Amino acid sequence: MRLSRFHLATVKETPSDAEIVSHRLMLRAGMIRKLAAGIFTWTPLGLRVLRKVEVVVREEMQRAGAIELLMPSVQPRELWDETGRWQKFGGQLLKLKDRKEQEYCYGPTHEEVITDFARHELKSYRQLPVTFFQIQTKFRDEIRPRFGVMRAREFLMKDAYSFHLTADCLAREYRNMFDAYTRVFTRLGLRFRAVQADTGAIGGNASHEFHVLADSGEDAIAFSDASDFAANVELAEALAPAAPRPAPAAALTRVATPTQKTIAEAAGLLGVAPAQCVKTLLVRGRDGLVALCVRGDHEINEIKAAKLDELPGESVLASEAEIVAATGTRPGFLGPVGLAGNIPVIVDRSAAALADFVCGGNAEGTHYTGANWDRDARITRIVDLRKVVAGDPSPDGCGTLAIARGIEVGHVFQLGRSYAQAMGAAVLDETGQTQVMTMGCYGIGVSRIVAAAIEQNHDAAGILWPPAMAPWHVAVCPINPKSDPAVTAAAESLYADLNARGIETVLDDRGLRPGSMFADIELIGIPHRIVVSERGLAAGTFEYRARGESENRALGRDALLALIGGGNNMSIQG
Repeated sequence: MRLSRFHLATVKETPSDAEIVSHRLMLRAGMIRKLAAGIFTWTPLGLRVLRKVEVVVREEMQRAGAIELLMPSVQPRELWDETGRWQKFGGQLLKLKDRKEQEYCYGPTHEEVITDFARHELKSYRQLPVTFFQIQTKFRDEIRPRFGVMRAREFLMKDAYSFHLTADCLAREYRNMFDAYTRVFTRLGLRFRAVQADTGAIGGNASHEFHVLADSGEDAIAFSDASDFAANVELAEALAPAAPRPAPAAALTRVATPTQKTIAEAAGLLGVAPAQCVKTLLVRGRDGLVALCVRGDHEINEIKAAKLDELPGESVLASEAEIVAATGTRPGFLGPVGLAGNIPVIVDRSAAALADFVCGGNAEGTHYTGANWDRDARITRIVDLRKVVAGDPSPDGCGTLAIARGIEVGHVFQLGRSYAQAMGAAVLDETGQTQVMTMGCYGIGVSRIVAAAIEQNHDAAGILWPPAMAPWHVAVCPINPKSDPAVTAAAESLYADLNARGIETVLDDRGLRPGSMFADIELIGIPHRIVVSERGLAAGTFEYRARGESENRALGRDALLALIGGGNNMSIQG
């Protein structure tokens, strides 16, 4: 490719609305252009990178035995009504009507469509197991799209769905897809971690997320320092303290805390550590309010709370009016002592291990010191209710937990029979009996991978692409070619030779000054730069620099070709 015939539109200024590195660099490098909130045009440069990711994903899906198809992006409401998700999916579902007033949605995912396909196409156990996949545009109407393509409303996704007769067969395919995802992210040159995860709105029984590790990641990952255990912080189990609860040693005392509403403020006034306090939240339950109690230095895990039998599948804080009506006091002074008997008191394991603790006094401007469970405050149930923190013991019994930030780029689910049961997707088994199929679901955020890779691989000059994702592997940069025919000839010859060897090479023949030309090549992240100059030709050398290095190397043609052509990761891989 000659850059004079390619649309490359870089900018020097950092866009004011770009909050994270990948958004800034993708705009500066001219990879994307905003059309509307969360909706972007992928420029020719951006599309080259996107297609590189797509190729790797497609190859590994096919290697794993999945069969590619393409489903409609616009889906009829009737399918979503069958599974009950037309209302359940919420505001992210973009709904529309045709001229006949028939209702549709723009697909955010395709469980309903693939299940409809399967119930018409699959009739016998002999057709199972089977896995279908597609790479297609999705749309989710995010409340606040941000971070460029990291959290866009329109995005490119690979979604795959498997169909089985038994749970054991599903488990084998789940492992197969897990391994395929591991190969995808390894080939793309990303530092990643697979973690146990919550199934969320998709549903199902078992789930793993694949996270690219980056400080800008929205998700917190807990992992052991002594084993392979890793889980999303929302799912990781917080073990109970090993030591038993001490016996009460202090008397229950009400103290004045007139303006101290937070744990930090109350603990500071009373001279105790937040870990010796109990924080109480009132949430809406199935049959009234429910009290959730955690240690003062811990946070409620909303995912764990939402799964409590007492809650209606979500954790929603009670309003101030509801709290005042139930306790006689406002938020900031709540505690478990003296709560009405009709309010269940669900206590986290660590909080339940405390004795002589500080808690809200359930009266305006007061707290209790010397509070104790059973003696002063009742416990309905003790459960794992909090988010894990660094230093907690690992749930698998090996080592302690550390916390890292991650960007979710892939997710695999064992869906089970929920979708197939709801939509009547069944086949005949070996005995001729009708059996509902069991399903798996496997997604990769193709466009999000591009942004995640930049978050993980950049410097002050721009992007440092992993070789498998680079738009080109080599840039040939002639200096003053118009004034020296020998430079032009040498650059053309080298450009032709590298491409003939299967090495993706771009010739920067735009006629820019060296500084501007080099800045562009570094910004867009081409791994190898070769400068052809009059001085170098006189010495029989080319000036070579690898992206990310600070020093140039003078190399003869043979040495240069041996260096660049020696690695398979620099060649076109299909």
